[in-house]
Amino acid sequence: MKAQKIPEATVSRLSLYSRYLTELEKKHVTNVSSVEIANGMRGTSAQVRKDLAYFGDFGTRGVGYNVENLNRVIKNILGLDHEWNMILIGAGNLGSALTHYSGFRRSGFTIRAVFDNDINKIGMSLNGLPILPITRIVEYIEDNQVEIAVMAVPSSAAQDITDMLCNTCLKGILNFSPTHLITCDRIAIRQVDLTINLEALSYQIKTNEQ
Repeated sequence: MKAQKIPEATVSRLSLYSRYLTELEKKHVTNVSSVEIANGMRGTSAQVRKDLAYFGDFGTRGVGYNVENLNRVIKNILGLDHEWNMILIGAGNLGSALTHYSGFRRSGFTIRAVFDNDINKIGMSLNGLPILPITRIVEYIEDNQVEIAVMAVPSSAAQDITDMLCNTCLKGILNFSPTHLITCDRIAIRQVDLTINLEALSYQIKTNEQ
């Protein structure tokens, strides 16, 4: 039987639901309705119920959802029920900013080391993380069970590094380099193109002004 394809927008909303539920847990809220979740997300209760229905029936009529249980289920769906070992490739300005982003660790994503090809940076540290040479990347991934690589290098270097990563046990790449990467089928990849997002925002602003 073919697995049901989950819309990407639904997966994105699950992350938002989990953040909202985490805040409710901090306030010691026990139960929450789909209407309350929708209000917290500025969405609709129908959308909340539809998103959750892809994965099962978690609510009780007249009671709603148990906050702690629903949050645990969503985190399990998103693969956030364990810690992810990551490496950062690129010790430039963007790489430096990413090492300071506390949201990674809060969600269970931990950067273990930084890689760069600048001999003036190798052997130094970036926000407490060792900067290692690119030539050691394959060895490091295998020895430390690294699952995700965050790519923050110039587009001219990104594909060559990606080819190297295909010879490892890596499972995913979060790519901040402004180029489309070709990778092996077993490595999942997500593109974070800041320019494209800004251009989309510019279009939205212009459209709103018309």
